Amino acid sequence: MSSTHTHSPSHSKDPSETPMANPFVAPASDGEKSPVYFVSLGCPKNLVDSQVMLGMLKNDRYSITQTPEDAEVIIVNTCSFIQASKEESIETILEMAQQKEDGKCKVLVASGCLPQRYAKQLENEMPEVDMFIGTGQYHRITELLDKHGKALEEGAPLPNRSYIDQPAFIHTEKDPRLHTGPAYTAYLKLSEGCNRRCAFCIIPKLRGNTRSRTVESLVTEARNLASRGVRELNLVAQDLTEYGNDLGHERGADGKLKFHVTLEQLLPQLCLIDGVDWIRLHYVYPDQFSDELIEIIAREPKILKYLDMPIQHTNDRVLKSMNRKLTKQKLFDVVEKLRARIEGVVFRTSIIVGFPGEKEEEFEELCKDLQTLNLDHVGVFRFSKEEGTKAAEMDEQIHPGTKRRRSKTLLEILQKQRQGLHEKYIGKKVICLVEGPSEETELLVAARMTTQAQEIDGNVLINDTSDIGEGVQLRPGDLVEVEITEAMPQDLIGRATRMISESRIASAWASRTAEAPGLTQNRALERPAGPSAGEAGIQHA
Repeated sequence: MSSTHTHSPSHSKDPSETPMANPFVAPASDGEKSPVYFVSLGCPKNLVDSQVMLGMLKNDRYSITQTPEDAEVIIVNTCSFIQASKEESIETILEMAQQKEDGKCKVLVASGCLPQRYAKQLENEMPEVDMFIGTGQYHRITELLDKHGKALEEGAPLPNRSYIDQPAFIHTEKDPRLHTGPAYTAYLKLSEGCNRRCAFCIIPKLRGNTRSRTVESLVTEARNLASRGVRELNLVAQDLTEYGNDLGHERGADGKLKFHVTLEQLLPQLCLIDGVDWIRLHYVYPDQFSDELIEIIAREPKILKYLDMPIQHTNDRVLKSMNRKLTKQKLFDVVEKLRARIEGVVFRTSIIVGFPGEKEEEFEELCKDLQTLNLDHVGVFRFSKEEGTKAAEMDEQIHPGTKRRRSKTLLEILQKQRQGLHEKYIGKKVICLVEGPSEETELLVAARMTTQAQEIDGNVLINDTSDIGEGVQLRPGDLVEVEITEAMPQDLIGRATRMISESRIASAWASRTAEAPGLTQNRALERPAGPSAGEAGIQHA
């Protein structure tokens, strides 16, 4: 871990010298334990882990506070996928550690990918942190806090500071989950871990191999979410197309493996859930599209014609060096097949520039191929050299200045391409999911088409609602028809023409940003299209 930091030691006294009242035992007066403040960093999959931890804390009578100043326990669920995310995690931990001096904080916990990757080093370098919990132990959060609190109360030696093990846990519908963020949309995590071994990616070491949930578990959780007003389900995993591969298989007469549980079995079941209108697929790999999966996506109206499909590069030599199971020809073939069989399909992908050994002509080939493919949403990443990956040990590392230049060049190409794609919507009527007032001005209403995932693909900004009815105020979670009148590279502008379906959420504008009290979400470093590598300020085109 290459980040450095300065701090003032928070634990200069031996805790056994001054026994503390146990902050974790529920006071007799109100039955609640210590107030907890929670910060969640990183990707949507990490956010789901944070929500499960919050659910467990709430079930065990920990109170949740909206401000760190009032918290006796502060938890930072970290990310360490790339250098920028490591730095952000460390900065956030140190910022929260200040509450030990200025606020009421007695216990600071760092959980997630950073301690899973660097626990021993963190123990030495961050005395401010009382407990490090890895990705395979987060479900023990209440047990470990209680154990820690009991030791403090008794003046006994503190338990281990680090709880790190080979990740094996994945939550189910039986585990409490405190849904945060907009009430009309939610992530549904199908599996944890990854069986791929891409040369640039540290995820298998942080999260383990693929562990899938059952179809029954996922359908039950999806029903629960729908009953609370969720109408958009975002299916996430490290690799959606690997879902179920670990739940048993047999070899058919044709010699091919027949898996007992598959994405093709799950999707029709999710489509039957009342209240769910949109199902969005994230992290669908291009080398594993079965004809059955394509047919299901094409025929099911609830499954959005939006595919988040990471490709990373198009040059065959670079793809082989990355250890990707893809060739340029296979990529072009699958895109052509998907466009032929799924009307109006839209693609999001991610690209890495500056991978070790990437030659100038290979980068130019990538640029030309992306112009030919004409994909709708592209995240551009500059390769980040991460220790523990094969790519970090490769020769011919690319100079940072070259990576920046290539990223800038590609983004300029994609920006023009995106403008052209958006202009095709002008004059068309599209169905949009209302999010709330625009961050730019409350005179505009932010919404999303089916072709736009939350937070990464831009918005449709509604500037006129008069056709819906005088005095009618759009609410988060409403589905409305919008006629597009203007196009920009990131956003589109339009007027609402009619109400399709009203939201089942009663809290109007507030539900756009309604987070569980005490959970701060930082999504600036979210990876838009599967396990890829980048640097600070991930850029999207």
